Amino acid sequence: MLLTGTHPRTLDDKKRLVLPRRVREQLGTTAEQLFVAQGLDQCLWLYDSGALERLAAKLDETPATDAEARVFRRLFFAQMEAVDIDKAGRVLIPDRLVDFAGLKHEVVLLGVRDHLELWDADRWQSYVAEHGPRFDRVAEDAFKT
Repeated sequence: MLLTGTHPRTLDDKKRLVLPRRVREQLGTTAEQLFVAQGLDQCLWLYDSGALERLAAKLDETPATDAEARVFRRLFFAQMEAVDIDKAGRVLIPDRLVDFAGLKHEVVLLGVRDHLELWDADRWQSYVAEHGPRFDRVAEDAFKT
């Protein structure tokens, strides 16, 4: 599965997010649930079950004696919430995760290859303004072997 795109969205009064049709197509017709967790840079990460299993397998490669990996696994999985995708393509974002990410009414949903990220719209614009000019340099570093 390849999740892509930048999708301006809104949260309704109940903190529900309507997934764009394109994202639902990318997730596939069998996706009935997503897993929402605290992500880096004060955004939320959303995974389907397959992508979450692959991430968990990668994390399992780290020895149990690695203290930093233990901290990450505990905090990441303990604070994660499973949310159902309703018939209208909506997911309910738990209040504590809304608070963590500072989400207001206007949000942005990003496809980031194997997962989605949910950002407050203003915070996303600030992130792009800060990091966008470095794109070429970051890309060069990312492709070094």
